Amino acid sequence: MKILVELTYYRPHTSGLTIYAERMAKALVQRGHQVTILTSRYDKKLPLEEFLDGVRIIRVPVLFRISKGVIMPKIGWLANQLIRSHDVVHLHLPQFDAAGFAIRGRLLKKPTVITYHCDLKMPNGLLSWAANQTVNFMNHLACLFTHRIVTYTQDYADHSALLKKFKKKIAIIDPPVVTPEISADEAEAFRKRILAGQKKYPIIGMAARFATEKGVEVLSSAMKRVIQVYPDAMIWFAGPYENILGEQGYFNRLIPDIRKLEESGNWQFLGLLSPREMSAFYRNIDMLVIPSLNSTEAFGLVQIEAMFHDVPSIASDLPGVRQPVLRHQLGEIIPIGDASALENSVINVIENVKKFPYSAQQLKSQYSPERAALRYEALFQEIEKEIFNKSTSKKEPQQ
Repeated sequence: MKILVELTYYRPHTSGLTIYAERMAKALVQRGHQVTILTSRYDKKLPLEEFLDGVRIIRVPVLFRISKGVIMPKIGWLANQLIRSHDVVHLHLPQFDAAGFAIRGRLLKKPTVITYHCDLKMPNGLLSWAANQTVNFMNHLACLFTHRIVTYTQDYADHSALLKKFKKKIAIIDPPVVTPEISADEAEAFRKRILAGQKKYPIIGMAARFATEKGVEVLSSAMKRVIQVYPDAMIWFAGPYENILGEQGYFNRLIPDIRKLEESGNWQFLGLLSPREMSAFYRNIDMLVIPSLNSTEAFGLVQIEAMFHDVPSIASDLPGVRQPVLRHQLGEIIPIGDASALENSVINVIENVKKFPYSAQQLKSQYSPERAALRYEALFQEIEKEIFNKSTSKKEPQQ
């Protein structure tokens, strides 16, 4: 099967969406499919076309940006070519260009599937508001014309303003999650490199981009109170944090308080980590926090990654985001934006760590990329049969 995957950003850009798309592309290639990624050339240093891990990547030149969005005049021309030469169209939302692909897929009778990762909420400002409204309208059009819409949880599907309009098209597929296996020595070497001889407990992990929706200020506020009880408590912030597109104002607003925590030895930015370093990160933290603020967070793949290593999660009570803790009973859920509740949960998790009722192997099987690929394959085949049956019924002569 020739599968065309279209999304605005792909690797090396780092976000939950791009990691999901990369894992799925690799898993489908391993199952014998041909996968083409069509995405933006958001960085002019990136090649226009390349093969990585058996996946063909085509990057479209960007004419200009509107906040986090990109305008790519050439993408329509490429869509016409590539949709005709592929068997299936797989779109990742939110994004501006998906509607055109969904319409073409419908007209050309190609099975078209959307993976809906989250709602879109742009930064404040008139231009951002206009862009947000435009993208939401295009997302609605894409959902109208696509054959199926995949999302991570029924919880999120039931609460998303957009997805509630397309209930009959919804399919729930657990996201693909995988972490490299590392030795105890490698995990210990990572700890020594980061701490440089310091004795810190507890180590509270956050793995995210430094972005408005992530609720970094909730964590920094809670941390001021946590260190009154545990003076040696430390935040490890794993992920890109400087020069994040569209987030500089947010960073500038929060960084003075965070610098104070850095100076006292209670906060450390780790930057973007490799997959093996992320495994070492999870092996060394005592808990993971997901203090997200709105529906641009729909699940939090890092929660499952942490649970692979028996690490509890403290997550906001957001649709979808609360599901890993509810499903797997490892961690706590806090009210959205509540720093006091986060502080209390951090202390409670430290003092009342419960044994994880699931084995890591159970979770790895449930969230394996291969299992997700099988579900997508079945979905593609189901749509193919529907299209074939409709075409056949139209050709049958009337009695």
